[in-house]
Amino acid sequence: MRTMLFFLLVVGTLFSSVRAEDSVTRVFIFAGQSNMVGSDSHAEHIERFPPFAGLDEPQKDVRFSYVIGREDKRRSDGWVPLAPVDGVVGPELSFARKVSSRIDAPVAIVKVAAGGTHLGGDWNPDEPTGFRMYPLLLETVRASLAELDAKGVRYRLEGLMWHQGENDMFEDGFEEAYGANLASFIACVRRDLEVPELRVYVGELCTKTVWGMDMRPHMDAIARGQKAATTADPLAQYVPTSHVAVEIGGGAGLHYHYGTLGQLEHGVNYADAYLANVGLADEPTPSLAKWPVRAGKEIELFVLAGHRNMEGERAFVQHLAELKGGRGLAAPNVKIPYRYDVGGGFRVSNGWEALAPSGPYDTFGPELSFGRTLAKKLRTPFAIAKFTHSGSQIVDWTPAGSEAEDRNLYPAFIAFVRAAIADLEERGHRVKLAGIVYHVGENDMSFHPYREAAAERLATVIERSRADLELPELTWFVSQQAPTDDESVNGIDVVARVAEMAAADPHCVHLRAFEPPPQAEQLVFDTAGVVWLGEWLAEQVLARR
Repeated sequence: MRTMLFFLLVVGTLFSSVRAEDSVTRVFIFAGQSNMVGSDSHAEHIERFPPFAGLDEPQKDVRFSYVIGREDKRRSDGWVPLAPVDGVVGPELSFARKVSSRIDAPVAIVKVAAGGTHLGGDWNPDEPTGFRMYPLLLETVRASLAELDAKGVRYRLEGLMWHQGENDMFEDGFEEAYGANLASFIACVRRDLEVPELRVYVGELCTKTVWGMDMRPHMDAIARGQKAATTADPLAQYVPTSHVAVEIGGGAGLHYHYGTLGQLEHGVNYADAYLANVGLADEPTPSLAKWPVRAGKEIELFVLAGHRNMEGERAFVQHLAELKGGRGLAAPNVKIPYRYDVGGGFRVSNGWEALAPSGPYDTFGPELSFGRTLAKKLRTPFAIAKFTHSGSQIVDWTPAGSEAEDRNLYPAFIAFVRAAIADLEERGHRVKLAGIVYHVGENDMSFHPYREAAAERLATVIERSRADLELPELTWFVSQQAPTDDESVNGIDVVARVAEMAAADPHCVHLRAFEPPPQAEQLVFDTAGVVWLGEWLAEQVLARR
């Protein structure tokens, strides 16, 4: 009896402790420059993106304190309910909703951000210059916490989310010193706020924008500094964000900012990183419970590869219900084994899974309709393997890569294909690599030097892949949508160049994906466009068997 009483007392104490801990408000700091502000985003556009519906409305249970901007600052002057500021969407909106849905504790956000500011000067803890962002950060955080103290609110500083770095490319000495400056900044924040074990989450720079191509060596230098600082600090973490959506600009279509959708995805990335650190990571998608193909049978493997529209940047599961036959695509197809690596390794399959939506934000690519169309015509077993990175350019796929070595995808791509083949063979199958279906980079078409080199770069990928996979007659299906139509790049007939490249190769097929359903944006396909692309690609592949 005493033993049981002691057990109940211990359990009761633990339960009370957990409940008490749950009442402690988790305070997160969001800081940085324009892509932390949310520049070029619009709260009224949130309704276009169903996974984030409702985030244009206040989150009344989340406290929000902010100072945003440079000369013309927007201030909350204390705690207010979390909501867009002046119609601008920041990553804190989706972050707070996801974290709040997973932890049984109040959440509060302190945000200090201003576009066009640099770590070497504005955010410098020792000698702040310009807009003096570091003193402003300390002042805002301290005042916000003092208000919680005055109200008797128990709290804990839980994390700092940092997204900044582009502007340090333009100041002498700042680029080279970025890693050291970031390490110093983190140390000073912990010291000055008296939180020596504060976790810090450093968001990757956006490589999908024009800066991702035009300023590639400089962006890479900043990224190396960020990775060096976070690698050396056990409480700091580098958070991939280069795959998230980017605002589509005018003219050639490239931009500098994530925009509405990208900001919402940006926030989810931070939320996932934080939740994983507190033991609340999303459950992995289950692998196939029952292998659908009898051992000993030959299986065809189709490899899908490419960039934005092969990844499915703006194709949402929720919109499938609006398409004829779309609902069926959302259900897992256990008869088609599916393996994937999307976002440059951001999301990787759990071995072979059932063919189903696999994007990180309720998104999917053309593999769903591609697989369904193949299944209607093929009488032999097949599997689909997909390798994409929507934040990449064709140069990243070449064997030589570029000066941004960390963005070189070719070794990982070949390893991915080899692993898929090897796994199928281990299951007792003869494997026929039926072809690589590659959708040409969309952003490459919008930037003159990359458009100029597109066909040549792609030819080197094709040639080397055949050698490395030891398949000299491997068929490549090169899919190309109508390229960017702008006077700045129209002098390069990239369609003719890719067609000429393919015509010179007896095992390369050039496919002109020029007639998707009407699309609202240039460069990127929506849900209907991605479904169409998968069906169309499958029909083209089948017609050439």
